[in-house]
Amino acid sequence: MRFWKYHALGNDYLLLDGENLNGPPSPEIVRRLCDRHRGIGADGVLLREPDPSGHRLRIFNADGSEAEKSGNGLRIFARYLWDQGAVGSESFPVMTAAGVVACRVLEEGHQVSVDMGRVSFDSEAIPVAGPPREVLQETLWVGGEKLEYSAATIGNPHCVILREQVSAEEARRLGPLIERHDLFPRHTNVQFVQVLARDRLKLEIWERGSGYTLASGSSSCAAAAVAFRLGRCDLEIAIEMPGGVAKVELTPQLDVRLTGGVTLVARGDIFPEALES
Repeated sequence: MRFWKYHALGNDYLLLDGENLNGPPSPEIVRRLCDRHRGIGADGVLLREPDPSGHRLRIFNADGSEAEKSGNGLRIFARYLWDQGAVGSESFPVMTAAGVVACRVLEEGHQVSVDMGRVSFDSEAIPVAGPPREVLQETLWVGGEKLEYSAATIGNPHCVILREQVSAEEARRLGPLIERHDLFPRHTNVQFVQVLARDRLKLEIWERGSGYTLASGSSSCAAAAVAFRLGRCDLEIAIEMPGGVAKVELTPQLDVRLTGGVTLVARGDIFPEALES
């Protein structure tokens, strides 16, 4: 099995090309590939699906579950297509489970920009349990703590919690409890957000299906949209994460563009014995 490994600000993915496979990888295969001791190691797996109508991407979390959308996964996929000579420097569409997004490769592949779509706070679209509403500044009890949260979707669900200070320890402790809280029937990504300035946020992230991660593109978009909606930041924001800094540009209607670095790490072959039970 041929693979390529990239990271986007430390958020690493293995990329498989469906033209070389008999079908999508099973959840067990995904888990083995992402295992950092018994496999290659990654936060998830990206699958390029053959499609004569265009570029189609499927995204798998490290636990084998499938994600609707990933900002960093999309940026890595765009870089892969550019590396393969399948796209040039012009904007091009990519089909995902959450719809079509526009990607553009910049700076000879070192930066990639993705138009991620429009953020919504609608409880039915996210989804969040309870009556139909915009989910902003509500109360959540978890781990014996009372938290104020807002929820958003940009094709995948997010729970955004503004804090005076953020830490990896808190993300690791509360993130898994919030991810699978009864409020979120499809589970959720979790962002702990510190407002550093009107043009800069600091994030710690617990990613649905993958756990603590150094960066997340869709998390950056959701956090920026919530902070803007609550009057805490402007339309152009630098998102500071443990893995590096991404740029988010919002419109007043909350359409989002995400830009950040992508790095090719390795390519090679996975031997069949590594995938055996």
